[in-house]
Amino acid sequence: MSESLKRDYIICDEIGRGRFGTVFRCFPAIGGGYSLAVKSIDKRLTSGDFLESQCLFTEPKILQLLSPHPHIINMHGLYEDETHLHLVLDLCDTPDLHCRITLRVFSEPEAAVVMSQLMEAVAHCHRLGVAHRDIKPDNILFDERSRLKLADFGSAEIFKEGEPMSGIVGTPYYVAPEVLSGKDYGEKVDVWSAGVVLYIMLAGFPPFYGESAVEIFEAVLRGNLRFPTRAFHSVSPTAKDLLRRMLCKDVSRRFSAEQVLRHAWITSGGGTRAVADLIT
Repeated sequence: MSESLKRDYIICDEIGRGRFGTVFRCFPAIGGGYSLAVKSIDKRLTSGDFLESQCLFTEPKILQLLSPHPHIINMHGLYEDETHLHLVLDLCDTPDLHCRITLRVFSEPEAAVVMSQLMEAVAHCHRLGVAHRDIKPDNILFDERSRLKLADFGSAEIFKEGEPMSGIVGTPYYVAPEVLSGKDYGEKVDVWSAGVVLYIMLAGFPPFYGESAVEIFEAVLRGNLRFPTRAFHSVSPTAKDLLRRMLCKDVSRRFSAEQVLRHAWITSGGGTRAVADLIT
């Protein structure tokens, strides 16, 4: 492990392990008292693959651009030695959104709290010309104060207005149809993915389903959005309206992240019902 890293931080127990590296708990060697995480990535595991090697260095570059933000995983330091790249990040050791949605369906106010924080993060990314391109529950973390932190920018890309992106990236269930169709696309792919996350929080299952990746992709490309009565009988029309605007195949009509934040369901905190719904 980098000598400069060990000089600046006290490295503690291992708290996670992934394909390319390990995450440890750490805290500053001077003026400590608060915990952080160090993500140590083994560069040797990506040396044979250009795209994977590129992703390795994309994440710290983008985190430097985006930090600090209350709802994005912040990078506090970057260290490199012969074999590893070490990112010192916010510590998020409570269950991520994937773990939480496997346990239960969210109420509308609960889902709105998550969605408003997520879209604040997404809007911040888009304002700075960054598309995340892999928004999914696994990448939506929470710190010890239950603040949402959008993480894992390995698939992210910096874009310029008027210059579309290309390349099939993302995760089945969450990837936008224009990505799968092989067309050029813009940052609104993140809004689609966030819409899928919202649908799952409210329903307990994804809007576009299949038994295999191919079947899932075919369902996404059809984009036939439905609200089965068994799952949506108590979901407000306002929430369904927002889902239609986020999961809209026509990109020109799909909401931007800023428009999502201004939608009545978000601004009302996902109230159990819109006022009009209560009256009727």
